[in-house]
Amino acid sequence: MLTATTVINRRDLDFLLHDWLRIDELFGRPRFADHGPETISAVLDLAQQMAEAEFAPHLRACDAQEPKFDADGRVTVLPDVARAVRLVAEKGLFSSVFDAEHGGMQLPHLAHFAAMGVLMSGNLSTASFMLLTVGNARLIANYGSPKQVETFALSSIAGQTMGTMCLSEPDAGSSLGDIRTRAVAEGEDEYGRRFRISGAKMWISAADHDVTDNIVHLVLAKTPDAEGRLPEGTKGISLFIAPKILPDGARNDITVAGLNHKLGYRGIPNCAVNFGEGRFTPGGAPGAIGWLVGEIGQGLPQMFMMMNEARISVGLGAAMLAYRGYLLSLLYATERKQGRLPGVRGGAPTPIVQHADVKRMLLAQKAYAEGALALVLYSGRLLDDELTQTSEAARAAAGALLALLTPVTKTWPSEMAQASLDLAIQIHGGAGYTRDFLVEQLYRDNRLNPIHEGTTGIQAIDLVGRKLRRDKAQSYAALLEKVRETIAAARGHGALARDAQAVEAAWAEISAAIDVLVGEPDEATALANATPFLFAFGHAVLGWLWLDMARLSAAAIEGGAADRSFHEGKLRACRYFTDFELPKIAAWLAPVMSKSDAAASMDLAQFLGASA
Repeated sequence: MLTATTVINRRDLDFLLHDWLRIDELFGRPRFADHGPETISAVLDLAQQMAEAEFAPHLRACDAQEPKFDADGRVTVLPDVARAVRLVAEKGLFSSVFDAEHGGMQLPHLAHFAAMGVLMSGNLSTASFMLLTVGNARLIANYGSPKQVETFALSSIAGQTMGTMCLSEPDAGSSLGDIRTRAVAEGEDEYGRRFRISGAKMWISAADHDVTDNIVHLVLAKTPDAEGRLPEGTKGISLFIAPKILPDGARNDITVAGLNHKLGYRGIPNCAVNFGEGRFTPGGAPGAIGWLVGEIGQGLPQMFMMMNEARISVGLGAAMLAYRGYLLSLLYATERKQGRLPGVRGGAPTPIVQHADVKRMLLAQKAYAEGALALVLYSGRLLDDELTQTSEAARAAAGALLALLTPVTKTWPSEMAQASLDLAIQIHGGAGYTRDFLVEQLYRDNRLNPIHEGTTGIQAIDLVGRKLRRDKAQSYAALLEKVRETIAAARGHGALARDAQAVEAAWAEISAAIDVLVGEPDEATALANATPFLFAFGHAVLGWLWLDMARLSAAAIEGGAADRSFHEGKLRACRYFTDFELPKIAAWLAPVMSKSDAAASMDLAQFLGASA
């Protein structure tokens, strides 16, 4: 039964995991041989129980009672937040994807993302402690020395220590080549090459709190040359492990300068952090102690492992906010009675879910939310294939497809969740913009996601500049083959003939635009309209995924499925997407095809209205 605390329709999740993404196939691979459908069901049962009983109840409270920063520089979070994170650790969910030798469960990433998504639907801020810590520990487990893994990763895998990623700086932002945090070599010990780190980092989530005593920071910094000069660009960036509490129990010289007070997503602290401020001087020397991960100059390639998985996780968080908003809208629309249907005079008001325009908005929410979740879980399946497919060629193909889709997986859910939550507020009417209903908070919470882990514009540059132009659209050609296979299969179902034709036409438009972008000799011209192209490409990808899911539902209906209404809902969402959403692609691609410079050539004086 749908209630205000419902965080997921498990039939949706089972359809995505088992029917569509065939998670059961993964259990035949050596890494996952100890697991089966029962494991997945148990993990999802646990996640749902915790999301509804431990996470959702304090969603409002953690928004109203932000983390506190006291005069001694300590950060504290809402006690219910700390309690829920510790409970997740106690239940072992932090360890889900890690190797058994590190205390992990060796679950597929697909299952991990599904479980984390359920927690996110309950409370995104609280679940994000897990997001960051798992990514942090996976990086150390992958690139760190055995001693670094033993000392700094194992406790995070157990959920006893939290982790961060410290990239951005006040004056550098996303331009990581311009970071000025420096790391000066100090020698070597059992944990590796030791450095003294000094500098300021900004926008660091969970940089300090009272959930755990220790916090492991992964810090990007540059090492100076003999004259003290820092290298220019990204190739001079290295990665360091800098814990809040050092292995000998001393406090490292890492301090919070203040908290950033956010529009939403308030339950997890967001901090300005100083390394080497001088408040603590471990060993009497200036600077925070950090240990090099790997080799000098390899920091950014190493950090991309965590950043790329974080991009998928940001997309997941956005998808779950959209999903929760859809469930709340559906509940409200079935309970709220107002007005009468056209032609009806007198009698009791009807539930607003019966009105055509409310149905339109609900169907849009369904298409956005369920589509976004499908996209993220598909990316999770690709990650599993990249790591565990039986042949090197299959692993490489999965990795290339995942890399191509990662900007979409981060951006499309983030942007379309905002559109979906906008509709949630509209469906609630005047109640929607009050704080008496959750949808206004979900709207604020999600507004951060188009910025987190690289803005929409940065994702667009990544897609066009790196993923399409750099490899001459070879990865795109492989994706297009998969799209064509889906279209051919869908044509075998009469109910999907129109949808298949619409998806085919959309991808023809995308292919024509890619020919223009890849063939353009001037990089600036190619990137000028990368963002509208990203929107168009994302919509085409979702049209394909909806058609692929609808193909399964059409077959189920033809086979006499007992849950016919469920599958008819999938067909209806697919039809909504092809009728209402795919036509938007042409408008987004128009400036790409014309190579419009309307925005790129705009002069500052023209913005200001000043004379030359």
